[in-house]
Amino acid sequence: MRAVVQRVTRASVTVGEEQISAIGRGICVLLGISLEDSQKELEHMVRKILNLRVFEDESGKHWSKSVMDKQYEVLCVSQFTLQCVLKGNKPDFHLAMPSEQAESFYNSFLEQLRKTYRPELIKDGKFGAHMQVHIQNDGPVTIELESPAPGASTSDPKQLSKLEKQQQRKEKTRAKGPSESSKERNAPRKEDRSASSGAEGDVSSEREP
Repeated sequence: MRAVVQRVTRASVTVGEEQISAIGRGICVLLGISLEDSQKELEHMVRKILNLRVFEDESGKHWSKSVMDKQYEVLCVSQFTLQCVLKGNKPDFHLAMPSEQAESFYNSFLEQLRKTYRPELIKDGKFGAHMQVHIQNDGPVTIELESPAPGASTSDPKQLSKLEKQQQRKEKTRAKGPSESSKERNAPRKEDRSASSGAEGDVSSEREP
């Protein structure tokens, strides 16, 4: 599942001449559902969206408050094109969940949002319709979110933390440069004159009868 989250001062959805929904200050979420998405990915994305800290606090500190903290509104729009892969220059959407399944899944997503947050603050467009989405991006601030691949071990927060620490250790090692042991391994060896034939290539001695 992929989501594009934009911090907005206002946003709205129009179908034809009719305005379907509108919000004031808050976030606009464009959501792309994949073939492999399940309830697990749905719940992960709901948590991420509602807890994403894209707003400032009362003292003006940036990236401190989420949409729930500020009690702002959320506008969701289903957008299968986020599951696009390119074949040359042509978009292909075979990774997107078929519309029959996706509509039910998307409604479950909205239901989970409303269950987790305040139902009256969750708005959406019209699934499957040709929509005009008007977004007044504030900043601009746009954040891309993607749920962990189904079945991936990295979906475990403890495993993620472990992998991050391992990566940090690797980066520190690279920053320090090669270790003493590696320096010794890479240092040129001194020629052993006492040997009848040197391992490093006293080739003339090897050719003698």
